[in-house]
Amino acid sequence: MTHILTSLVAVPHTQFFWAWIALCLALALHIADEASTGFLAVYNPTVLALRKKLPWFPLPVYTFGVWLAGLVAVNILLLCLSVFVLRGAYWMRPLGYVFALIMLANGLVHIAGTIFGRTIASIRFPRPMPGFYSSPLMLLASAYLLCAL
Repeated sequence: MTHILTSLVAVPHTQFFWAWIALCLALALHIADEASTGFLAVYNPTVLALRKKLPWFPLPVYTFGVWLAGLVAVNILLLCLSVFVLRGAYWMRPLGYVFALIMLANGLVHIAGTIFGRTIASIRFPRPMPGFYSSPLMLLASAYLLCAL
């Protein structure tokens, strides 16, 4: 066991690996935060209102089970990809930037929604926005991954 831990510290991609893991764990916490605070009650009406104005708007409307299962599956996939991060796979770096930037934007949207109390003019909700409490951790973990890259 000590040999495994020592080898993890010695690998040049260790910081990228731990930053990747940190963002995956922050995402898991964010999923739990959204699921427990009624995120879909804000998301689905927002998507439907946007579709009325912009018929081509590509985001889907979800049921709770499908939404939660999809996010859990994506997070498990991202955690599985951490093996490639640790091995130094070159193709993981661009994926790391995409992951970090999407999660950074996600955290900022939740914070902005909390500040304004709405997503669009017609969709208001009591503050804080569902998913807000885990957003600062998402921002920190995203910044850590960007720095590690």
